Amino acid sequence: MNETYVEVLVKRKDTFGGKLLRTFMIVLTIMSVLLGLFLGQSILLLAALIFGFLAYLARIRTSLEYEYLYIDKEISIDKIYAQTKRKRAEKMELERIEIIAPIKSYRLDNYKNRTIKAIDYSSGVLEQPDKRYVIYYDGVKKYIIEPTPAMIKAIQQVAPRKVFTD
Repeated sequence: MNETYVEVLVKRKDTFGGKLLRTFMIVLTIMSVLLGLFLGQSILLLAALIFGFLAYLARIRTSLEYEYLYIDKEISIDKIYAQTKRKRAEKMELERIEIIAPIKSYRLDNYKNRTIKAIDYSSGVLEQPDKRYVIYYDGVKKYIIEPTPAMIKAIQQVAPRKVFTD
């Protein structure tokens, strides 16, 4: 049995709002602890525990990575929160994929009139040249991913009429 296996890990760029939220929660936690200790208020120490927990949740939700996994005619995308918690985001069968092409490819012109919301599983960093690809899946979903050339090549070997690299 000949199976193809390719794994790609992409770190999502931290947003300004995420960094601001984490910093704000940490500052509130520290201020609550210091004021609680100096003033002897136990309610401020309770608030510090709550702010600390919220800072932890903010860190988990804003530190995000995507893992693309291609195994034998199946692409799965997992979200990894703060390098600790993994959640399956999408699972795609190669037979139901309509097209995989670079985001600025002319081959996507026929799909531009579709009113499908794009789900972005890329790093969020716009580079030159743009390494992002678009996947139209089953006529109802559009995904933006950032695979490696090895992953594109592995998929292209199985479905050469659906995968383009131009």
